[in-house]
Amino acid sequence: MLHTTRGGAGNGTAAADHRLMSIGTVLNALRDEFPEVTISKIRFLESEGLIEPQRTPSGYRKFSPDDVERLGYVLRMQRDHYLPLKVIREQLDAMERGEVPVVPAPGQSPESADSELAEADEERTAARLGRETLLAAAEADEGQLAEWETYGLITPLPDGSYDADAVTVAALVVELGRFGIEPRHLRAMKAAADREAGLVDQVVAPLRRHRNPQTRTHAEARTKELAGLTGRLHAALVHSALGVRVR
Repeated sequence: MLHTTRGGAGNGTAAADHRLMSIGTVLNALRDEFPEVTISKIRFLESEGLIEPQRTPSGYRKFSPDDVERLGYVLRMQRDHYLPLKVIREQLDAMERGEVPVVPAPGQSPESADSELAEADEERTAARLGRETLLAAAEADEGQLAEWETYGLITPLPDGSYDADAVTVAALVVELGRFGIEPRHLRAMKAAADREAGLVDQVVAPLRRHRNPQTRTHAEARTKELAGLTGRLHAALVHSALGVRVR
C-alpha cells in the first residue's frame, strides 16, 4: 500500500535519517520500472508539489522511502492512465485523508486517453512559475538564467513568469552543462527549433484563420500533433547522425 506521508525536516529519528537517499540513488531505484525517468523529471515533480524531500544544511535533497513510493505512483499514473498532474495530486491528497482514489481502468478507450492528454496540456499551459521557483527547480542561479535568456533559450512570459516548458529547458541546459556544453553552443539547436516551429505554423495557419470555430480548434490539435512528430523526427535524426541505437 502506498504511504503518502510527506517528508519534513525535524520529524525523523536517527534510524529514519539513515534510510534517506540521494536523488541519484532514487533515480537508480526507479529506473528498473521507469527507464526513461531523469533527474530533471524528479526535480520537476518536486517543483509541482508532488513530493517534498528533505534538505541537508548544504541544500542537497534527501528522499525517504515514502517519497520514492509517491514518485513511483505519480510516474505509474502518468504512464498507464495518462492522468494529468492535477488529478494525480488530488488522488494523493485523498489517500492522505484515508480515502481510496478512483483510478481509470488500464484498457481505457483512445478517446478517453486523448481527452486526458488534452487536459494535461491545458494544465501545463496554465502553469505559471515565478523566477525564484524556476531557479529552484533547475538548481540554477540568476547569472545562469540571464545567460540563457541572452541566447534565447528561455523567454519569460509578458507578465514576467515562466511556463512548464521553461523548467524543462532550464533543467536540460543544466544537465548538458555537466558535459561541458555551454549555452552558447545551443544557439544552433534553438535556431533549428524556431525553423521547425515556423514550418508547423505555416501548415496550420490557414486553419487558424478559418471562420468556423471547430476548424480553429482542429488547428490547435493539428499543431500539437505536428509538434510531436517533428520532435520525434529531430531526435531520430540526431541518434542516426551519432550512430546511437535507441531501444
